[in-house]
Amino acid sequence: MDNELSRLEAQLEQLIGLYEAGKRERRELAERVVALEAHNRRLSEKVALATEKLETILERLPEA
Repeated sequence: MDNELSRLEAQLEQLIGLYEAGKRERRELAERVVALEAHNRRLSEKVALATEKLETILERLPEA
């Protein structure tokens, strides 16, 4: 009986450890998603600005 309780206790501790590790990983991934979304927005803004500048330059070129 004591052996089985010890085994179950060890399994429960392992399960709790895996659960905690999963929570940490999920939190880290959520933070990474937020950071990558912000980075993506900044890159999109840069692309939009570059597009505007290029369109302005193209409008100034004489037509051939």
